[in-house]
Amino acid sequence: MTAEAIVPERAAEGAAPVPRQQVLVLYLATSALDSHVVGWSLYDGTGHASPTTGDSDEPPYESGVAALRAGWRLIQAAQLLTPFPGHEYDVSFLKHEFFFERIVDVRAE
Repeated sequence: MTAEAIVPERAAEGAAPVPRQQVLVLYLATSALDSHVVGWSLYDGTGHASPTTGDSDEPPYESGVAALRAGWRLIQAAQLLTPFPGHEYDVSFLKHEFFFERIVDVRAE
């Protein structure tokens, strides 16, 4: 990413911060936050990038925990749903969906 995360020291430099949200959606192999990423989407409210789903062969992070360590904040975890009897192996949507956000400062440098 080309934008930096907002830190208190930058806000004191004189120019008012211009916060924008970035949203990262990670689909994990299981409901555990440390399981590996099987799908992802990134939405950039800064306007500096316009990534799309499937624009890379490599996920941005190996796991949800790796995203947390990189400064992303978890805002929604996957709801655990019990499969309907007889449908345990049906193929459907990716159910282990985690939403992360990061606030970045888009002030001109």
